[in-house]
Amino acid sequence: MVVPVIDFSKLDGAERAETMAQIADGCENWGFFQLVNHGIPLELLDRVKKVCSESYRLREAAFRQSEPVRTLEALVEAERRGEAVAPVDDMDWEDIFYLHDDNQWPSDPPAFKETMREYRAELKKLAERVMEAMDENLGLDKGRMKAAFTCDGIHAPTFGTKVSHYPPCPRPDLVTGLRAHTDAGGVILLFQDDKVGGLEVLKDGEWLDVQPLADAIVVNTGDQVEVLSNGRYRSAWHRVLPMRNGNRRSIASFYNPAFEAAISPAVDEGGAAASYPEFVFGDYMDVYSKHKFEAKEPRFEAVVKAPKTAQA
Repeated sequence: MVVPVIDFSKLDGAERAETMAQIADGCENWGFFQLVNHGIPLELLDRVKKVCSESYRLREAAFRQSEPVRTLEALVEAERRGEAVAPVDDMDWEDIFYLHDDNQWPSDPPAFKETMREYRAELKKLAERVMEAMDENLGLDKGRMKAAFTCDGIHAPTFGTKVSHYPPCPRPDLVTGLRAHTDAGGVILLFQDDKVGGLEVLKDGEWLDVQPLADAIVVNTGDQVEVLSNGRYRSAWHRVLPMRNGNRRSIASFYNPAFEAAISPAVDEGGAAASYPEFVFGDYMDVYSKHKFEAKEPRFEAVVKAPKTAQA
């Protein structure tokens, strides 16, 4: 099995019905799919690859002094002394930084800020088009998901970008690249490395590669889409394996609800009662930050029992 690959340009043509069915299959049966011909200029994607790779080269020396590297070196040294060692299960072999509208971005390389501002604007538009397709497939009014995320336009969605590199790992048997988890938010759009693999999604109890594909955008659904769809769309468990060779680049953008947004099921499955409680996204994130790598179902229950944030 391979993760579905969808030609997004056909959404506006004669093959629209088939394309919508492919999106529905990706959301319902995978929680992951890849978009090609998505409308983001390939020249822009080339610039994004360049500035993010250059940015990592400026950070590479610092990563070699980081806690994951020191921890792995200590394990290898203990092993040489004949001691029994166990794989580390509470840290990830990755170098990361985040881009939000209101935080400080790298100024070197010089083209980084301009390129990533342009890229994020394109990704935000693509996310909203994907959400509109989800609305239609779920039988919801156009824009229903965006309205839920923004409190009917009162607040901006939370839109962040995580720039990651997974450097070569000399002992992938002793550390994870990124631990298995589901994403907390809404719609996630990933521009992954087209040469170095490692991303896997859990499908029917089996870990499957999300195959590298040049210039594709990987889409996956987060916990909030699972709630809004009343479980029809499921957030998928995924992970990144460390690799001995190759420096994996990963640029994930998260189109999430505003922290003030109240999220609850918008889909009535044949009159069945909602399977998920209503909660405020900011409250959910408080719980998620402490339990990201644990089972997701208890998170939905825990957020209801946690102290509530006053809604705007």
